[in-house]
Amino acid sequence: MRSLVLTMDVITPIVDDPRTFGLIAAANSLSDVYAMGGRPELALSFLGCPTDVVPKEVAAEILAGLADGCARARCAIVGGHTMQDTEPKCGLAVVGSVETDRVWSQRFAREGDALVLTKALGTGLIAQATRNGTADAASLAASVLRMTQLNDVACDVGQRFGAHACTDVTGFGLLGHLRNLVEASALTATIHSEACPRLPGASRIALAGCVPGGTRKNLSYALAVSAIDEAIPEHERLVLADAQTSGGLLLALPSDVAEAAVRALRDEGCEDARQIGSLSAGPARVRVVA
Repeated sequence: MRSLVLTMDVITPIVDDPRTFGLIAAANSLSDVYAMGGRPELALSFLGCPTDVVPKEVAAEILAGLADGCARARCAIVGGHTMQDTEPKCGLAVVGSVETDRVWSQRFAREGDALVLTKALGTGLIAQATRNGTADAASLAASVLRMTQLNDVACDVGQRFGAHACTDVTGFGLLGHLRNLVEASALTATIHSEACPRLPGASRIALAGCVPGGTRKNLSYALAVSAIDEAIPEHERLVLADAQTSGGLLLALPSDVAEAAVRALRDEGCEDARQIGSLSAGPARVRVVA
């Protein structure tokens, strides 16, 4: 028996190239279905654009990027809506399905589970540096590569290795999404800061103070349930709280298969995948150690 999974997400531009923007928007929207263990099947597209400023050709490229992302996911776009808006924004409403007994939720994590992260952190910081003209080409290229990568492989591997729970790491950042997971599952998470993969340049950008306001809010949100080792500097805390666009999956899976799952993820294209921590009995808390 299969259950329906429905979601919707919309983002504003994070890169200059319109087709790439559309592809990132598609990957970001589809990720919510993968985070529930499902497969996307049908989608409705959404595009808002200031048509008095943005040429029709640019809008067409954004929609083409959305179509590219859905084609990669084997998800059919069956309709959509466009509208006049003050700034470009686009995304998808997605319908998918998952075997009913294999649905992932943040509520289903278990004591003893390992935590595996499938993409590196730092897309929000690099986007901010790009807007300020201080991002280097290598950091931007690495960020775009991750943001355009679907979470389909991560979902498949997580299902294969019996993951109990999952969340994608997006707007709340890693620490914010961890807060949501431990509160939903009533467990304590311990993560190792040095084990968390970072995009090249992310820590340098945070150290320079080029930090989005949303990332600072995420850290404040996470600190309500988090204890962070004093040895971890402020800029690295901000990387852990960085608001991601089209981030990876955070999988809670049995500890005895975590190492094999990480190997499978890397072998199948998720080169940043790492075990970053574990879950234990206790109050809904997040411990971050150096």
